[in-house]
Amino acid sequence: MILRTVTFSGSAVKQSQYPVDNLPQIVFSGRSNVGKSSFINAMLNRKNIARVSQTPGKTRLINFFLINEAFYFVDIPGYGYANVSKQQIQDFQVMIENYLQSPNISLCILLLDIRRIPNEDDLLMYEYFKSLDSETLIVLTKADKLSNNQAASQKRKIKEKLGLDKDDKLLTFSSETFLNRDSIWDLIEDNVSRYGNE
Repeated sequence: MILRTVTFSGSAVKQSQYPVDNLPQIVFSGRSNVGKSSFINAMLNRKNIARVSQTPGKTRLINFFLINEAFYFVDIPGYGYANVSKQQIQDFQVMIENYLQSPNISLCILLLDIRRIPNEDDLLMYEYFKSLDSETLIVLTKADKLSNNQAASQKRKIKEKLGLDKDDKLLTFSSETFLNRDSIWDLIEDNVSRYGNE
């Protein structure tokens, strides 16, 4: 992927604030400490277009990033919300569920920490993504933290826990080494190129 332009398009809490251009949207979700901002920055080759915080769960809004004026990366609040009230959690859930009804979502990317077996929240998010009329990609972050053997073992366990079938896509990733960055971009480009043609 040749990144010609990357623009922060804006934040939203309700449908009236979403982009209205009907371009395909690639949505990212994961636990609040999974490294979502680092993943987005690494994919876009930008140091801080998505804020990286020492405090997990800082994303409070739905953030839209316009790529090459052709499609969006959409960063939604991480689940397992750190240091927020019950009311805020309810507000997040309503905001996210409303957004996930958007007809412009073409690819859902679920980020999981390769060092952790998926918990109930991860399983629920995976099942939610699978229920939508869009493709799903699982990305296992922080792969540089494990040896190759450890990573292979964890990958096997995570696949088993999620109950992945042969058509499900899963890749390991490291924001430090850019492991599989090009492969993820290939999947995104393929998805975007098919958008609206199926």
